[in-house]
Amino acid sequence: MTIELRHLRAFLAIVEEGTITRAATRLHTGQPALSRTLRQLEDHLGVRLIDRSTHHLELTAAGRTFRDRAAAALAAVDSALDPRTLASPPLRLGHPWAALGDHTIPLLRRWDDEHPDVPLELRRIDDRTAGLTQGRVDIALLRGEVTAPGLVTELLLDEERVAVVPAASDLADREVLTLADLAAWPVALNTVAGTTTLDLWPAGHRPTATIEVANTDEWLTAIAAGRAVGISTAATPRLHKHPAIAYRPLADAPPVPLFLAWRRGVPAHPAIPDLVRLARAVVTGNRRSANGLSVGRGGRTSRVR
Repeated sequence: MTIELRHLRAFLAIVEEGTITRAATRLHTGQPALSRTLRQLEDHLGVRLIDRSTHHLELTAAGRTFRDRAAAALAAVDSALDPRTLASPPLRLGHPWAALGDHTIPLLRRWDDEHPDVPLELRRIDDRTAGLTQGRVDIALLRGEVTAPGLVTELLLDEERVAVVPAASDLADREVLTLADLAAWPVALNTVAGTTTLDLWPAGHRPTATIEVANTDEWLTAIAAGRAVGISTAATPRLHKHPAIAYRPLADAPPVPLFLAWRRGVPAHPAIPDLVRLARAVVTGNRRSANGLSVGRGGRTSRVR
């Protein structure tokens, strides 16, 4: 049979909603029809995409691989059929949190001044690659080790880590904190796009409790409520101010690399090289004006994975 876009949309709706019932409601169709559509897709591919043997649907290994391909295919079709992109397609810049920190606004303003004919859209997407591998963005700002295959990365800078603590806690009374100071508290871990894991602490001195969250909003809420502490980078305080949260320098944690990343081997947005050059210039210029020093690691380092 012929596979149509509706098969891809049905599959992704089921994945995103977690149940066929909710997916059917979202797509305004019946459960039996949606189940048949999923079976047709699986029959065509010759693999099981979703394990339906439990109350909660689970993606198979093949399903996880196909999810990104399906999302990228739909994103490409939607972009091609969007009349706004015919004249000058926007350049979609993704990030999972904190964007470019203090450099975000200068970057956007300079882009508008220097490239008025190419809209730059900043999109926060709670995903390890900020939607890049799914084709939802053209280029992304990613922190920490970038392990997704098929990506080209450009190191922009290294960001110092900061402790993020409840403003009403004793920790907020200190000017500088250490990993040992935080170990007595539950630690909020963003398991989707965060850069903090328990491996940051020495073995034998790690926190005994964690609170796992799926996005920045849940992470901030857990800390503001006094349920946990967190660790982030120096980019976070500027974009995520909160009256119930205090940010303090973290003395003994290594910095976090910040990369620009884009996909290799696919039709790329023609303005990507311009954005890479401008981002590098903004970061370099801001750091020089701030302390009179030249940039250290944030030079022209491109890597292909």
